[in-house]
Amino acid sequence: MKITRLTPRTLRPGRTVSSVTSFIKSVTFDCHDPLRVAAFWAGALGSDVDEDSTPERAWVEPAGWGGPSLWFQQVPEGKVAKNRQHFDLRAMGDLAHERDRLVGLGASVRAEHGDLFVMADPEGNEFCLET
Repeated sequence: MKITRLTPRTLRPGRTVSSVTSFIKSVTFDCHDPLRVAAFWAGALGSDVDEDSTPERAWVEPAGWGGPSLWFQQVPEGKVAKNRQHFDLRAMGDLAHERDRLVGLGASVRAEHGDLFVMADPEGNEFCLET
């Protein structure tokens, strides 16, 4: 078997990367109700739930600006612990107005720290909203 060695390329002085890189294709949520959670995140991010979504799996494409898709897959177990990673959302206008909009979509407020709200989606996945 022949092994091909990757040759680094220079991005800027003192920094190199291989000629092959990865990118984040999607962020996946395990959830009880994929369509409900996908609808929340589509509304929160100004996108739509993909028309081929089903009760077992759903996805949301990024709205115009690019980025990874959000994938929601049904699992039998519920969420039992705090997320090890979370989204930080930036309000594009008034912070309190955006908090109220997200609550109207099904989010809940877990804590307030000045100009930052710790929130959760309809299945309890934490995220932050800030200015």
